[in-house]
Amino acid sequence: MPLCCNPCISGLLLTLKWRDYMAIMVNYVPHNTQVEAPRASAAQILPREYPPLRRKKPLFAGIDLGTNNCRMLVGTPHGTGFQVLDSFSRVVRLGEGLYETGNLSEVAMQRAIASLAICADRVRRWSMEPDYSRLAIRAIATEACRQAENGAQFIARARRETGLPLEIIFPREEAELAVESCTSLIAGAGRRALLFDIGGGSTEIAWVRVNAEGVPPDLIGFVSLPIGVVTLSERCADACFTEAGFSSVVRDVGLLLRPFEEVHRIGQEIRQGGVRMIGTSGTVTTLAGVSLKLDRYRRGVIDGAALSREAVDEALTEARSLGREGLGRHPCIGLDRVDFVLPGCAIFAAIHELWQAPELVVADRGLREGMLMRLMRAEKPPFRRAAAP
Repeated sequence: MPLCCNPCISGLLLTLKWRDYMAIMVNYVPHNTQVEAPRASAAQILPREYPPLRRKKPLFAGIDLGTNNCRMLVGTPHGTGFQVLDSFSRVVRLGEGLYETGNLSEVAMQRAIASLAICADRVRRWSMEPDYSRLAIRAIATEACRQAENGAQFIARARRETGLPLEIIFPREEAELAVESCTSLIAGAGRRALLFDIGGGSTEIAWVRVNAEGVPPDLIGFVSLPIGVVTLSERCADACFTEAGFSSVVRDVGLLLRPFEEVHRIGQEIRQGGVRMIGTSGTVTTLAGVSLKLDRYRRGVIDGAALSREAVDEALTEARSLGREGLGRHPCIGLDRVDFVLPGCAIFAAIHELWQAPELVVADRGLREGMLMRLMRAEKPPFRRAAAP
């Protein structure tokens, strides 16, 4: 029940502090009451200065359940982008055994749901913080759930057990989100950008038109290859650790890319100039760490780094020469990713050979960032021109 029967006053109580309410009540006169000269003004009764009401910030969360990793990002708008409040990433290997059985295994589903539950709990805690108002959240699943016969059943189970609005997205949206996340790197690229994302279960290639400053880039075309670092590691096992096996994988991936090249003539566009190649995957961030000789992985150094073609070739050669033990000891790789590095390098090598861009821009960003950018843009009020005088 409201503290005051007047609807205007009771509405204000929801946003004003008690002393603000008292300031109003000092000068409040009921309807049809004769007004007398006030004995004291509100300014005489209350302090002249007090803290203004603090405006609450909107909260956004994006969760990406991939074939190999579960990732989360929580942020709030800041400038033209967003401020990261919380992040989470864990290897779940949801697609483990998928190539052989056609189904997501029970163990893999349990790992994924456990990580999703952590994400849900952390997002829930942020939504209860007093500094933030509404929460907008998107949770997506990609290639493993698209391919698996029991993918839809897993999604229903994950939604039930975690409360997250998890959904499977199509390859086109996956490519669009990758482009969205790299908008700042695409801007000023020239005429075109070629963006690729080597995932756990698929590889997305996006051919992008660069527009004038302030205008988002356009997706001209895309292709989604049903191969990624997890699927290749299961199919090829140790093949990528041999010269012949690695070359064979590069050749096979190149054949899958050829139809896309024949449609868009990207190689010719690169030779004419004005094309920027952007890689947004663990494979290229790893190669950047190898190339830059980092003693530990540093996102601030790697995200946005530009590597010459020669530097990329040297990093590929070094990564392949390390072997399993060397890859496991490398500070930018680690034991849990040893099996995926060279399959990812083979996919990248095929892209690198077919489209010989002079430079590679490395992006440590992806679907999570793309989701947040889209959610924030959807929350903004539409632009309206001022009425003519």
